[in-house]
Amino acid sequence: MKRVLSGIQPSGRLTLGNYIGAMKNFVKLQDLHQCYFMVADLHAITVPQQPETLRDLSEANAALFIAAGIDPAKSNVFLQSAVPQHAELGWLLTTLTTMGELERMTQFKEKSNGKESIGAGLFVYPSLMAADILVYNADLVPVGEDQKQHLELTRDLAGRFNHRYGECFTLPEPYIPEVGARVMSLDDASKKMSKSSSVAASFIALLDPPDVIRKKISRATTDSGAEVRYDEATKPEISNLMSIYSQCSGSSLEDIRLKYEGQMYGGFKKDLAEVIVNTLEPLQKRYYEIRESGEIQDILAQGARNAHEVASRTLDDVKQRMGFLPSKH
Repeated sequence: MKRVLSGIQPSGRLTLGNYIGAMKNFVKLQDLHQCYFMVADLHAITVPQQPETLRDLSEANAALFIAAGIDPAKSNVFLQSAVPQHAELGWLLTTLTTMGELERMTQFKEKSNGKESIGAGLFVYPSLMAADILVYNADLVPVGEDQKQHLELTRDLAGRFNHRYGECFTLPEPYIPEVGARVMSLDDASKKMSKSSSVAASFIALLDPPDVIRKKISRATTDSGAEVRYDEATKPEISNLMSIYSQCSGSSLEDIRLKYEGQMYGGFKKDLAEVIVNTLEPLQKRYYEIRESGEIQDILAQGARNAHEVASRTLDDVKQRMGFLPSKH
């Protein structure tokens, strides 16, 4: 079975965009692949975090993974910080990474833009991301378009290591679904829906109550005119809402267009809100069961043990190849 590695930072409440763009695909992948899904808490601290908030969001996001359908009997769900090989390999790979490569990273440019002081962690973040992937010798990495550049650097570092020290790492391939990989903001379809946004109305959180979802959708930005038609170039806002409708309902974009032909946006948005509410209702119910039972602690512990077993073998091989003396445990 091919290995899959992916993760989501606990830097905010998971959104409908995370569910459609990532978690739904995680669930599909676990039946045919050996999957490692992590809560990327080490990445989250590249910007300041409140300790209590980080703890709560880390557990909440892991519980949402399970509530969304990730089966801990099939997949390994764990905290990145619970597997220390991530950080150690991250440092080793940092020594193989050039300043120029890191300076070219689009996400670094965006997150550091206009800031007087920039943390070194934010700068070397891509080396740690490479370690996350390579420590499991992952074959496939589900990534959004905004992370493809980081995966390309990962492949470069793997090739560089293999050339210098011998074949060790698998060169990972991106897994990018054609539809639903990128859900845009409700107030601006030129921006990705983000859990880190300071504007609550711009995203649907997976734990938003039904009335909050209805209110956010009713106020979602639409294009001029009133035709429910998919056209990203001329109607980006309504196209985004149609894509969400399609992903949540299973209806094709053409079926949605025909259903609302000749109607105004109001009816479409009202129905869309109910489609989202119905999609999230079972997920929310399962989430609260998981949190109340405390089972997420056992799931994370077992996931970390399984991940540690694979990661330690990789790291031992890497260190031996680089010339480190074996440690006596």
